[in-house]
Formats: sequence, C-alpha cells, structure tokens
Amino acid sequence: MSVLSRLLGKSATDGMTVEPLRKKHLADVMPIEHASYPKPWSANVFQSELEMFRRGERTYLAALQGRALMGYAGMLYAGDDGHVTNIAVGARYQRQGVATRLLAELAWAAIERGSTGLTLEVRVSNTSAQALYERFGFESAGIRKNYYENVEDAIVMWRHGILDASYRARLRELCPEAAR
Repeated sequence: MSVLSRLLGKSATDGMTVEPLRKKHLADVMPIEHASYPKPWSANVFQSELEMFRRGERTYLAALQGRALMGYAGMLYAGDDGHVTNIAVGARYQRQGVATRLLAELAWAAIERGSTGLTLEVRVSNTSAQALYERFGFESAGIRKNYYENVEDAIVMWRHGILDASYRARLRELCPEAAR
C-alpha cells in the first residue's frame, strides 16, 4: 500500500473486482506475464487455456480496478484436486492483497467444484509467494529438481481438506471480500 493510500485510509484493492479472465484481457495480461516469468506463456497458450476454461476444465480470473488489470490467476483440475497454474500481479499492485484475493477466489472455485485439495509449484527463491501459500495452509510436499527453465528447483505444495468447514472459515478470515 502506498503512503498516500495509507494516509487516506485507502487500499489498492478498494474497488477491486474479480471476474473470469477473457480474451479481451490478454493484451494487459501479456506485459504482466513477461515481467513475472523468465519463460512466459505466449498469447496462444493463454487462448488455449481460456478455451479449456470455457469447457469447464480450468478456472482463470482477472483482478481489475476499473478497467485496469491488476493481476490474474489460473487453475486446472486433475481428479479431485485443483492445481494452481499461475498467479501474477502487476508491479504497481504487488504486496497490496491482490494475490491473496486471487488465491482465495481460486480456492472457493475449487471448493464449489468439489475438489478436496489444492496443489501448486513455487520457485525455491520465491519466499514471498511461499509465505502467501503457507497462510492458506499449504505445506511443502517435495522438490521438483530444475523445474523452472531447467535451472531452478520448485517446491511442491499441497493443501488437503479444503472442503472442511474449518478451511472455509480460514478463507473467510483471510479474504472476507471473496467469502461465499
């Protein structure tokens, strides 16, 4: 949160909305994607993912403030689990609750689908993302050697029991704006 926002009692997430990611958002997604990942997905990959979203095989979300894209997130479904594929936030909106809101929305989508667990990979160097995931109850389950660009290891993280009432309560506490 900026100093001015703190003084005014406003947050960057005031007025933030979360909606399904659409093709119209891709022009704004791509700069964030390129800034966030050394090997970013192409627009064609996103279009393919959005087609799978339309078929109910994925969930993709856009965080917006007015028309400005703050960030986006995605998840695929495998068996009884939701697998978080990406969460990326534009530089000017980082560390202001956008990723928290996006992850909470993904978790609620997985719960509504009847998924029993969530999983993801995170760079070993990305300690801020690891801290976010730990707040959501994810735990380390192993390492994928050289997972990123065949250079950096990934920590595999899991959160089981997302259908439990206690986990839904945790989500409501972490992000009341996303609560169901």
